[in-house]
Amino acid sequence: MQLHTLTVPVLQNNVEQLLHPVVLQTKQQLILIDCGYAGALTQLKTAFTEKHLAFSQLTGILITHHDIDHLGALKELKELLPSLKVYATAIEKPYINGSKKSLRQQQAEDMFDRMPPEYKAWASAFIAAHQAIAPVEVDETVPLQGPWPLLPGVEIIHTPGHMPGHISFYIPSIQTIITSDAVVIEKGELNIANPQFTLDLEEAVNSIDKLASYPAKQLICYHGGMLTENISQQLQALAIRYRLS
Repeated sequence: MQLHTLTVPVLQNNVEQLLHPVVLQTKQQLILIDCGYAGALTQLKTAFTEKHLAFSQLTGILITHHDIDHLGALKELKELLPSLKVYATAIEKPYINGSKKSLRQQQAEDMFDRMPPEYKAWASAFIAAHQAIAPVEVDETVPLQGPWPLLPGVEIIHTPGHMPGHISFYIPSIQTIITSDAVVIEKGELNIANPQFTLDLEEAVNSIDKLASYPAKQLICYHGGMLTENISQQLQALAIRYRLS
């Protein structure tokens, strides 16, 4: 198994962000974990080239949760590579295939009337962007917790809080945690991704405890990149900070 951490620059609201999707490679599979915003396909392809990976040889994509920055480009990706298999948990599947409304969109709609006037234009655009996400069928569901049979050596970790079906990953052979949005790195420090919009903050903190229980030499965050020092201690400290706040 080879692991490749990509760096994908995207421009949102005139602010550049760096996203860090991960590619897992075996002799039979080339699996992308999350794909970025709609319109980011060119940047994603460039990131593959920078890692000497053949974009056209992608066999599958796993969506960790249905936030717009994780699945926005999924429809474009599927149209470009029709044979690509789409994977997700059973909890996330209906939000990806469009049979249920995005929980993030519902959250914004529920908060809209309570927002200060200066934020309503942004919130309206946010809601419209979610309404515009093209649904894509999920070909196969993955377990919420435990081994992923398609990729032996990869353990799925259910890390709810950010969203109910959110998953992270652990690769024992290289002691690596892939967090997706369970945690992020901001200014060199771990944090919870947008804690003010986390659907269940208590669950999110419990998920940090779960990640801290895995021996890790590197931790890869979708937002923030890689952490390689005192991982368990930093995760434990983050959980304590939120419990005391």
